[in-house]
Amino acid sequence: MCCLQVNAQDISYVKHAHGWYHIYDDRGKKTGAVSASAGLLVGYGSEFLIVKKDSWYYLYDSKGKRLRGLSKSNIGEIIAVNGNTFTSRLGSWIYLWNKEGKKLRSYSAR
Repeated sequence: MCCLQVNAQDISYVKHAHGWYHIYDDRGKKTGAVSASAGLLVGYGSEFLIVKKDSWYYLYDSKGKRLRGLSKSNIGEIIAVNGNTFTSRLGSWIYLWNKEGKKLRSYSAR
């Protein structure tokens, strides 16, 4: 017999309150938090969120643990966050990244 395994740590929504980004799963249970002093929330996917501070983007997991920092000069501007990936644009190139900040693909934007 096979069963479907659901990750209870998937992010359903992120709420900004009292100087924190509170992270919630699909059951409404708080799974973690990131201080708003870490930067401006850019977006979130099912298992990670991205915060921008100065010229850096920081990736956090569903528990609020920082996974990686990426320089805006290296990845460009983040234009979308969805599922377990995010997309950025740098000059005439569009890049697809995974939730750990590893580049998956690149496309010409022209």
